[in-house]
Amino acid sequence: MFIYSIGIGLLNLVTRIASLFNRKARLAVAGHDRIFRTLKKQVEPGCSYLWFHASSLGEFEQGRTIMETVRSRYPDKKILLTFYSPSGYEVRKNYKGADIVCYMPFDHIICAKRFLNLVPVEKAFFIKYEFWLNFLMELKRRGIPVYSVSSVFRPGQYMFKWYARYARKAIRTISHFYIQDEQSGKLLESIGITQYTVVGDTRADRVIQIAGEPADLPLVESFAKDSKVFIAGSSWPADEELFIPLVLQRREWKMIIAPHEINERHLLEIERLLEGVRFVRYSQLAPQSDMTAYDCLIIDCFGLLSSIYRYGKIAYVGGGFGAGIHNTLEAAVYGIPVIFGPNNKRFREARQLIACKGGFEVTDAHSLKMTFDKFISAPAYRSKCGKAAGEYVLASKGTSQLIVDSLSL
Repeated sequence: MFIYSIGIGLLNLVTRIASLFNRKARLAVAGHDRIFRTLKKQVEPGCSYLWFHASSLGEFEQGRTIMETVRSRYPDKKILLTFYSPSGYEVRKNYKGADIVCYMPFDHIICAKRFLNLVPVEKAFFIKYEFWLNFLMELKRRGIPVYSVSSVFRPGQYMFKWYARYARKAIRTISHFYIQDEQSGKLLESIGITQYTVVGDTRADRVIQIAGEPADLPLVESFAKDSKVFIAGSSWPADEELFIPLVLQRREWKMIIAPHEINERHLLEIERLLEGVRFVRYSQLAPQSDMTAYDCLIIDCFGLLSSIYRYGKIAYVGGGFGAGIHNTLEAAVYGIPVIFGPNNKRFREARQLIACKGGFEVTDAHSLKMTFDKFISAPAYRSKCGKAAGEYVLASKGTSQLIVDSLSL
């Protein structure tokens, strides 16, 4: 545990040094420096809080439907939402489903005590991979129930290593695990944890909710009207170098690109690849723009992608040639086939989409071309694959309600 605490201290130091050069680290430091001031100001005396912690935006989406189900059923309950990453906090810092939104302090025992002294926590919910050992032990000492939501485990994770005895001790303090699959349950049992329920991924509830009430996007609708549209979401340069040249060869297809990172350098690189094509950035459009004048639409703002997928015939989800693919369920819920890169082994939903023939792994330009060409030449096959993708998502509906039903609130 001493080594772990030293590591947390070094992480804090490295983040502060990085903040001198990196905007994301600078946002994190600024956010951490105001955590306790925020809590002193916003915590209501005499109230207890349900605490939801998400590392970043993806984990937030997994916890969101649980928070909103709680809010709907128990409107008097107070909710505290914390983030670890600026990419989550900066996008959702004004989220109306929580009474307080702030960063979570670094996992030092002093910070844990100070945090819990300020916030009367009734129950704590850590989403997916969030296992902060000092906080877990302090929550246990105070008798506060902790729940792990949408968690998924793999044999290579640190808590299953021989040297992680203290980590296992801390993780065993969790009151209940709501896990995504049976394999995770077997792994938990291998370290003496039996308090779990297999419920699936709560993100399914969220994407179903979005698909049922998508954002009104008249310009995107006008762009896609009566057209075959290829939509690339959360793309990185390694993805764009593959799919952009391919789609441009099929001039009967239009393209929507929603990059994962929206900065001028990245946008200019995308535009370089689109040389000779009629493209436009979404932010540059006027309300009455003639969308028939463009063949490619670049989405240079956040929050629209999950509603935009509904205009596509084929979806490509980025990240599979880097750290890992992004949210495939956002696209699959609309009943369209989903393509992604090879780094998908850690993502249960991607593996199951492949198994049901709704998702397709590509490893290089050639395999992407073969997959894309088959969808183009066989529309009935494309529709069949899309239907399989949509049915897979719908089969997971209701996970959030199951979790809330099981809690004593």
